[in-house]
Amino acid sequence: MTHPAKNIYRAALPLLAALSLTACSASETNMSQNTSNASGLQPVEHDRGRARLNPTPKRAYEIVMTIENAPGPFAKVSGGAQYDVTNENECGHINSAGVAERITSQEDIAFTKVSDSEYRGVVYLDQMLDEDYYGRGVCHWELTAASATLRATGADGEAMFQPAIMADQLLRGEEVQLYFWKGAYPRDAMANYRDSGFPTPDRYKPEIRDELFKVTLKAQGPQP
Repeated sequence: MTHPAKNIYRAALPLLAALSLTACSASETNMSQNTSNASGLQPVEHDRGRARLNPTPKRAYEIVMTIENAPGPFAKVSGGAQYDVTNENECGHINSAGVAERITSQEDIAFTKVSDSEYRGVVYLDQMLDEDYYGRGVCHWELTAASATLRATGADGEAMFQPAIMADQLLRGEEVQLYFWKGAYPRDAMANYRDSGFPTPDRYKPEIRDELFKVTLKAQGPQP
């Protein structure tokens, strides 16, 4: 059911909605779970299975997040970076149907509060190690997207505002602006409501367009 704050002509969530957001799990022999989440990236607790982190990543980008016209303080700000193997057909586990299964992982981004309206975090393009997991060839990881999750206090049931920037936007130095409805803060009628925002105010009903706040994401890098 469409949320009452949203325009009834809302077609679909951004591309992130189609991405699998569950990290590699040690209980999965293929290191991949193909469940989807229609809200955008979220930090999750996980065991990444066979996948390993690069102990000395070097390709760093700083993500600057600014919040304008906030509905109140955000005491709980977390982040996540999604990485996907790009050549699973050549290196991934082959299931009983003869299909190579997807390999994906979600890693945390620590956002530091600079002011009430600005947060900064670092994401690494080379966070994951390229390795041969199944004896079929080296799997190559790429960053897919990075996001933040903003909550009033972090209490259970609160709304989660989840702006995200895709890897290609990050690399081009694009500035991503997303608008969110203040009425869901600090919690919506729907418990744990997740909102990935819209790039323009006109995606909301006219009567609530003066009740929006904006989050801007821009990456600076590569960092030394």
